[in-house]
Amino acid sequence: MTDAPNRQALLTLALYQPDIPQNTGTMLRSCACLGVSAAIIEPAGFPISDRHFRRSGMDYLDHVEIARHVSFAAFETWRREAGRRLVLLTTVGSVPYTSFSFQPGDVLMVGRESAGVPDGVHDAADARIVIPILPTLRSLNVAVAAAMVIGEALRQMQDRK
Repeated sequence: MTDAPNRQALLTLALYQPDIPQNTGTMLRSCACLGVSAAIIEPAGFPISDRHFRRSGMDYLDHVEIARHVSFAAFETWRREAGRRLVLLTTVGSVPYTSFSFQPGDVLMVGRESAGVPDGVHDAADARIVIPILPTLRSLNVAVAAAMVIGEALRQMQDRK
């Protein structure tokens, strides 16, 4: 894992203070398979070396560029210096993810499984997108949501080629 990405990936998946190691491992495995870099904004709710985290990520963790940021402020400094948009996946988003126009360099952020993200992170986002679900249900699993949105973003960018 690095302090900051040393190459500009097409997309970056940012995990805001993740609290479930299995979900984090699953999302990082998806990143590896899809060629997406990752950023973990600490503190995480588990040690990054946790065996559950490693088991979910399997040997795929060696194939994904992972930047660790000690805080949201440190992440924001990196993101702003890199000139990248922050696209927040949120249950209170106003734009369906399939209607949003993704761009190369976007940083897609998912929140904590237990609490999402605080207002300050919402305020910092350049866009807030939502996956429409049935109104009687709260949300999808964060790893499923991340995979759906990454897939749509990559599809859009491929269609533009």
